[in-house]
Amino acid sequence: MKARIKEKNSSKVELSIVMPCLNEAETLGNCIKKALAFIERENIEGEILISDNGSTDCSQEIAVKYNARLVHANKKGYGASLEEGINDAKGTYVIMGDSDESYDFSNLMPFVNELRKGCDLVIGNRFKGGIAKGAMPFSHKYI
Repeated sequence: MKARIKEKNSSKVELSIVMPCLNEAETLGNCIKKALAFIERENIEGEILISDNGSTDCSQEIAVKYNARLVHANKKGYGASLEEGINDAKGTYVIMGDSDESYDFSNLMPFVNELRKGCDLVIGNRFKGGIAKGAMPFSHKYI
């Protein structure tokens, strides 16, 4: 895939797609490939940033293999990983999504369009249209 991924010090990155990661080797490659395809298809100057929180599987190697930028979140926890990734992002805009394939990284234009219009924050709703029975634990859906 030949998406135009900008170097770390580039000031022309419009979009950073940040994915917090902890042992997501099974799904990370697909998430990165979808995000890269989106960047290329929409002709966006962008970067894919994987904020790894101490993976012990091959997640870090997968990130490098697919030309994502890898940062290491030294403080433990999902929030710390997300914060590290966002703080290190080079893009004018940041879109975050989990690296477990629960988000569709190939369909980000609705978010980008709203950000380009000047919105400070755009939030998606993965509940719209329903959730398959058993796909999400009670605690994640209602608490």
